[in-house]
This record gives sequence, structure tokens and C-alpha cells, in this order.
Amino acid sequence: MSKQAIDDQQAGEEIAQPARLMRLAATVQTLLHEVRTTELDQAARERLTEIHNRIVEDLGEIVSPQLAEELEELSVASGQGTPTGAELRVMQAQLAGWLQGLFHGIQASVATQQMAAQQQLARMRSQQQDGELPPGDPGQYL
Repeated sequence: MSKQAIDDQQAGEEIAQPARLMRLAATVQTLLHEVRTTELDQAARERLTEIHNRIVEDLGEIVSPQLAEELEELSVASGQGTPTGAELRVMQAQLAGWLQGLFHGIQASVATQQMAAQQQLARMRSQQQDGELPPGDPGQYL
């Protein structure tokens, strides 16, 4: 992947507040576990729907506009009534899966950056050994 492609990908998928993202992801995981093990009455389903929409809204504030658009699809539209317990489990699982995909994307991006930096360093060392760079000259980037 070219450096330009990496920069373009990162520009579209930025995270403004990583610590807040981690807290929200932990909340989603905990809620998903609770929803799996608890039978929910009407009041609990209404409250969980509110919490779910608030988490989606909060996540939308800290990610790039492109990622926020993806998140909008995971919120519960008002006026659709209260979701069933099964629907809430699916919604929470979708959100947890989205977050997991986001984290995998971040890890892949970091790995790609590290590989690009290693390749650049290897080229610089090769140029120095070939006499293209004078010894001690750090090159244009350092």
C-alpha cells in the first residue's frame, strides 16, 4: 500500500478520543453480556434502547464522519416502538461487532505504518552503504 493510500485511509477513519472509545466499547460488551443472561421487561427494554442510542450517538461524536455514517445504521429510530429482547441482543451484537472491526482496522493501520517505516529505514541504510548518503547525514526526514 502506498504512503498516499495509507494517509487517505487514515484521514477517513480518525478517532478523536481513544480513551472514550475504549470506555464505550467496554460498556457495549458489558451490556451485551447482561442482555444475553437476563430476561428484559418493557421498562428494561426501553432503558436499554435509550442507552444503546446514546452510545451510538457518543461514538459518532468521536469518530470520523465516514465512520459516524456507518454507526447511524445501528441506532434505533424513534417511532418504531420498543424492540423485543431478541432484537436488542442483535442490536448490541451488531454494535460490538462494529467496534471489534474498528479495533482490527486500527491494528492493521498501525502495522502498515510500522512496515512502511521499517522499509524507509532499510532504504536509507542501503543508500548510506552504497555511498548515496554521506555517513552521519540523517537524510531529509530526520
